[in-house]
Amino acid sequence: MSSQTFSFSDRALAQLPLAGKGQYMVRDRDLRGFFVVVGARKKTYVVQAEFWQDGQRKGKRLAIGAVDEMSVREARIAAKGTLARILSGELHREEAQAKAAAEAAANPSTGGTEDDKGVTLRQAWARYRSSHMERKGRSELTIENYADHVDRLFSDWLDKPLRELGESPGMVADRHDKITHDNGPGIANGAMRTLRAIYNHARKRNRDLPPENPTLAVDWNVIKRRDTAMGVEDLATWFEQARRLRHPIRREFHLFTLLSGSRPAALLKARVEHLNLRERVLHIPRPKGGEDRAFDIPLSRAMVRCLVRAMRASRFLLPEQASTWIFAGESREGHMTVHREQRQVLCKFGNDLRQTYRTVGQAAGLSELDCHLLMNHSLPGVNAGYITRAKLLAGHLRKVQEEISQLVIDQAGGDGTRWPMLPSRKIGDPLRDPTPPDRRTKAYCEANPLTMEGKSRRRVGRPPTKARAGAHAPFNGARGRGAGHATG
Repeated sequence: MSSQTFSFSDRALAQLPLAGKGQYMVRDRDLRGFFVVVGARKKTYVVQAEFWQDGQRKGKRLAIGAVDEMSVREARIAAKGTLARILSGELHREEAQAKAAAEAAANPSTGGTEDDKGVTLRQAWARYRSSHMERKGRSELTIENYADHVDRLFSDWLDKPLRELGESPGMVADRHDKITHDNGPGIANGAMRTLRAIYNHARKRNRDLPPENPTLAVDWNVIKRRDTAMGVEDLATWFEQARRLRHPIRREFHLFTLLSGSRPAALLKARVEHLNLRERVLHIPRPKGGEDRAFDIPLSRAMVRCLVRAMRASRFLLPEQASTWIFAGESREGHMTVHREQRQVLCKFGNDLRQTYRTVGQAAGLSELDCHLLMNHSLPGVNAGYITRAKLLAGHLRKVQEEISQLVIDQAGGDGTRWPMLPSRKIGDPLRDPTPPDRRTKAYCEANPLTMEGKSRRRVGRPPTKARAGAHAPFNGARGRGAGHATG
């Protein structure tokens, strides 16, 4: 089919001769995709454009009307609207829906197909989880939080079409109000962020969904940043409380959280294989943000002593789990899973200690950039993005870490022979590390005695000798911290 191009006008199109044989095409110079097909008996306005469907580019041609029935101005206006619908895929979807409706009407016994309702929240969440979160290496905790929002807070919406939610933003706003009342403002905001992400991801493949996200109707709760950090002057009281903790693994976990400023969820899963004592670093392979945010924590001397004590206590109390985990526990996973304490027992723990690290670091003269590097925060600005963190670990960052740790440990007081300066072999010593017995672990100690009455405590990795016999008091439930639930 031959073609020519010029600016359409009523006179110019009227002067076009009919085709003697076959057809020929005349393109409009002013509107791309708009042309006239001239046949042997009539002239027809036609539009043609391409659109994307399931990752493939497809073409669509559609007749608008006859030249002798429409003016060029009317045809051009109609062509613009039709081209826009083709390019967006809207015209194709309307035709597909009309075809499905016709088939359902022709076969009423089938009751239509499941796809007639459109994608449901369950389907959209499954795809978002597999094709977005897992493919991009999001952390397991992040995925679990999203799954909790969907399965627990939106359980009655799982089989509801997303289109229905998109067309009823008031229903989404009401759910936000209900979750705020029942579960708290923070969880309500988090649930709505989850729904917003799932909807936006689903709309990339389902263009029939309303373009505006239904969470736009939500009046977000104002969440105040927690102000729970301790100052340097508060650390002495905290150390006195920590000394009285009756479980040695938990005590070392809290101390390491304070000394490292790391997120507790990442430290709970620290493995023995991740600790490199030669290089004095602890590798965190899957922190918040997934594997792409993996980093190494430079270890000060106090942090190394803390980890050694934790591993030694783990080998005494839970030897099977201690071969894998630094902070061993009696959970199904084999490591500590809960780090909460009663406030009257330990006033600060968890993220309180992470905020304390930042506060004490400021008092120690920690620069803003060093803080971002040590706490694994995103670096601000383009210039900071050129920094290679690994090149600063052995020198600068470890020096800064040592200064912060020294400031923290200095507040513990004492003569340097008590915890947190305590050597690992002196854990539970009646003179240097006296603590009351832990009733939670009494049954475990009776069933799994570490020593026999009247015999010395065995040192891990060093067999007992006659010279050391009776040198130390037994590490059992009567004097030391027992072998109880490191899960909390």
